[in-house]
Amino acid sequence: MYIFVLLVCLASVLQAAVKVSPLIEKVSDHKDLKKLLRTRSNVLVLYTKSATSGDSKFKLLSDVAQVVKGQGTIAWVNCGDSEGRKLCKKVKVDPSSKSGGYAKCLDSLSRAPSLQSMVAFLKDPTGAPLWEENPEAKDIVHVETEKDFRKLLKREERPILMMLYAPWCGVCKRMQPVFQQAATETKGKFVLAGMNVHPAEFDGLKQEYNVKGYPTFCYFEKGKFRHHYENYGGTAKDITDWMKNPQPPQPKVPEVQWSETDSPVFHLTDDSFDGFLAEHPSVLIMFYAPWCGHCKKMKPEYEEAAEYLKDTNSPGVLAAVDTTIHKAVGDRFKISGFPTVKYFEKGEDKFTLPHLRSKDKIIEYLQNPQAPPPPEQSWEDKPSGVSHLGMEDFREVLKKKKHALVMFYAPWCPHCKNAVPHFTTAADLFKEDRKIAYVAVDCTKGQNQELCKQESVEGYPTFNYYNYGKFAEKYNGDRGEAGFIGFMRSLRGRDQGKRKEEL
Repeated sequence: MYIFVLLVCLASVLQAAVKVSPLIEKVSDHKDLKKLLRTRSNVLVLYTKSATSGDSKFKLLSDVAQVVKGQGTIAWVNCGDSEGRKLCKKVKVDPSSKSGGYAKCLDSLSRAPSLQSMVAFLKDPTGAPLWEENPEAKDIVHVETEKDFRKLLKREERPILMMLYAPWCGVCKRMQPVFQQAATETKGKFVLAGMNVHPAEFDGLKQEYNVKGYPTFCYFEKGKFRHHYENYGGTAKDITDWMKNPQPPQPKVPEVQWSETDSPVFHLTDDSFDGFLAEHPSVLIMFYAPWCGHCKKMKPEYEEAAEYLKDTNSPGVLAAVDTTIHKAVGDRFKISGFPTVKYFEKGEDKFTLPHLRSKDKIIEYLQNPQAPPPPEQSWEDKPSGVSHLGMEDFREVLKKKKHALVMFYAPWCPHCKNAVPHFTTAADLFKEDRKIAYVAVDCTKGQNQELCKQESVEGYPTFNYYNYGKFAEKYNGDRGEAGFIGFMRSLRGRDQGKRKEEL
């Protein structure tokens, strides 16, 4: 069992007698401690000099115990009584030592001694510290709840720029140092604030302020939302200059459709598709969507290749189809991701070529068309502890599982690909436990699209936790194996705690 133990030492002499929270488990001897560490995960052990406690830090851990109930455990050892003294000596802990103070113990983990920090730590010991724990972010106003958010808007007279973010978001992480610097440089004149709005409890707030992705910056004057700030690649100076003269985002100039530009690529439609293939025996076709980032990246390479082939009188030609407009062709060839590149010979769909993205590869292929290398085995086809479900069996399987963590994904999604090995490792660890399931749903497949819509999947990957088939909460933790494993172990720890209470 994965156990993480932090030895927290209170060095101060404790003054007034206070009733210890029932959520903090009293440990009397080494046998009790070993049993606790064997049956619980994410254990935080508090060592005190005496049985009396008026120290604010003891009160803090009582509050932490209340929040993490079922997901982490706070234990207490009194080094002042006879049994506790033996235990403290055995584990080499001396609360009266100047070098063993509370702050020093937490500092060794680079974590702040606060409720939010310790709760986050116990829920995910291997996770990164919270943004508010970074000393360089001291000038950011860190907002935790919607109530705090409303209070800030109501009381603050200065202009506010609020960064609404998700902890896992790469762009957010890159912008945080810039935002911190801007907050320090404008301190006293403006308020720069940050709020993690990824949890489901903030869905209403995200809808209210049109949060479509992370980060989203909202600008307020005297409590009223004015507009968004959209310079995501900006420097601290860009932010401070903008705050001095805040302007709404400029209307985006409508993008000219690729098919309407002077292009060496042949642009096909539902009506012209078959006729074109009849006239050209060797055609490479890129099926695309105008909004697709990978398509935009490939477009100049594709055009340069088409120009080269045209100049060299190559028998092969390059064509493209916007399947958001010409849907009949897209449906006919079952286009489910973008870009999809296919090779047609004498009107026949011969090969799908996912590896063709660069100018040189495209030219090389059309000069000598041949079958592509065998496709990499899909996640679903690889044996593992992950259950791959669809519309037809999703609810039937989940209602038999006490704890199910479901990953809704798209095979082309980079963040999904990054999460797959970690999710699989976690699933393999628990595959013998019949009450636990790690489930994957490919949202691009047929009826699964409707299933994902029903489960409120708006982006990939989305992780939902289900209890006997009923949605319980969104999983917003770390997307590494430690996060996926720790989440399930915390649920099993909660089960063990309930059984203990029943006994």
